[in-house]
Amino acid sequence: MQVDLSTYNNSQYKPGSNFKRILWYYCNLIFFKTGWFPFYGLKVFLLKQFGANLGKGVLIKPFVNIKYPWFLIIGNNVWIGEEVWIDNLALVTIGDNVCISQGALLLTGSHDYKSETFDLIVNPITVENSVWICAKAIVCSGVVCRTNSMITAGSVITADCEENGIYKGNPGVKVKMRAG
Repeated sequence: MQVDLSTYNNSQYKPGSNFKRILWYYCNLIFFKTGWFPFYGLKVFLLKQFGANLGKGVLIKPFVNIKYPWFLIIGNNVWIGEEVWIDNLALVTIGDNVCISQGALLLTGSHDYKSETFDLIVNPITVENSVWICAKAIVCSGVVCRTNSMITAGSVITADCEENGIYKGNPGVKVKMRAG
């Protein structure tokens, strides 16, 4: 079996109206994916206007890319670093006191590589309280990062992380426990 992308059909996936997605595309481009607007309060306000559920003390650095804010829940005192990409085709839930460092990637979507039509697969990501996702780390579709877990720089997480676990590598494996 070989993939035939001419047969790909994504029509069943409806993440919102075309108008809403186009409006968000330009808002994201102008206010988030740039360094021209480093104002945290404005970014939080805009995300809420597009349906995100955000707590207090959310800091969003420049050059952040958020796919669909209406699929985003963020708790209190969360830091999102430069060049983070939240590719939330499905719900991304981020708890309190979470740090997502620069260049990290949260991916809720993938494709069925066993299917000739390369079907889209989406699953939510949950990042519980006090998690640190270090620079350039990748969290894949369907993963739960449990409370106080840590994903080291450049690691790729494809399965759930234990509470207080420190994960390293590709694929990420638990290397030790975080004091907690």
